[in-house]
Amino acid sequence: MVLLSFIGGLAVALVTAPVGVSGAVFLLPIQISVLQIPSPAVTPTNLLFNVVAIPGALARYRTRGALRSPLTTTLLAGTLPGVVVGACIRVFVIPGLEMFRLLLAGFLLPLGVWLMRRPGGRPAAHRSVPARRVTLAVAFGVGVLGGIYGIGGGSLLSPILVGAGMPLATVAPATLVTTFVTSVAGAATYVILALTTAGAQIAPHWAVGFAAGLGGLLGGYLGAHMQPRLPERVLATLLGAVAIATAVLYIAQSLH
Repeated sequence: MVLLSFIGGLAVALVTAPVGVSGAVFLLPIQISVLQIPSPAVTPTNLLFNVVAIPGALARYRTRGALRSPLTTTLLAGTLPGVVVGACIRVFVIPGLEMFRLLLAGFLLPLGVWLMRRPGGRPAAHRSVPARRVTLAVAFGVGVLGGIYGIGGGSLLSPILVGAGMPLATVAPATLVTTFVTSVAGAATYVILALTTAGAQIAPHWAVGFAAGLGGLLGGYLGAHMQPRLPERVLATLLGAVAIATAVLYIAQSLH
């Protein structure tokens, strides 16, 4: 299982890093359908993947400039309470795997459509930067989703903020730091819930999370290094097709 986890994390990060999508999104189906991680432990295991896999990217950004910014502070003010709320919803409202499969399908389906149809980069200089309270509200909502799915939230925040008119050079390091800190807080919340709640397997699967995270750390580095030589449009279309197919499969399984 440890070796499979490492290979899964490596493969996922290798193909998602060049496209700018969180590998954690595509690691969830591997955990559920291949590694058979129980629910709701699959969510904090995914957060643990983020915690281990992201520091390499943080180190690369640190060489380009400071990671701390007003945007980082605003995002964390929203995502940190949001991820705690999301974790509680996951444990107490939707702990079962069947309902989670449906929710995951509802997340993967639009993501797949967006990946297959997303437009190329367009200048957004003419758009106004959103107000702080709007950014805070969006960050809170993304934090809740991160707590439920175990995705950290950077892959959601980045296209939203860039599409709203913020420069990518400001958004990228801020969302990366936010994903890391939120993942740490989310994983810690699940550990606390596991210690105080009887019944379901809530704590992360430590071996799987660390092994997949190490694979993601290596895959993210290699993917970023190979990005100029990879066909981004082809990769995005392939990932979109995989996301849609997985969503359809999970919906079919739930209907049966």
